[in-house]
Amino acid sequence: MGARVLIVDDALFMRNMLRNIFSESGFDIVGEAQNGNEAIEMYQQLKPDLVTMDIVMPEKNGIEALKQIMSVDSGAKIVICSALGQETLIMEALEAGARDFIVKPFKPPKVIEVAQKVLSSD
Repeated sequence: MGARVLIVDDALFMRNMLRNIFSESGFDIVGEAQNGNEAIEMYQQLKPDLVTMDIVMPEKNGIEALKQIMSVDSGAKIVICSALGQETLIMEALEAGARDFIVKPFKPPKVIEVAQKVLSSD
C-alpha cells in the first residue's frame, strides 16, 4: 500500500488532478478537504503520511491551517501547492513548517518527485 495522502484545495478540478496523479503512482488518497478548517479536522482524524495544501482558500487559508496542524503534530509532512507569483506566501509557508512546495499548473513527475522526497525525509 502506498503512502496515505490528504489533498487540500478549494478547487474540485485541482483536487481531481492531484488525486489522479497520486493514484496512478500507487499512493492512497485518504481524504480531500476544500478549506483550512476541514484540513485540520481531517488531518487529526486520518493522520495521513502527506498533505498537499493549497494556500488561497476560503474560511481558513493554507498557511493558517499549516500552522495549526504543525502545532498539533510537529512531524507533519505538508507540501504547499501554489500558483506562480506567490513567492512570499511560499516563503511564509516554508517558515511555518511546510516541507516543500509544488507550483500550479501541476506537472505529474514533479508532484511525485516532491512527494517522495518529503516522505523519505525525517
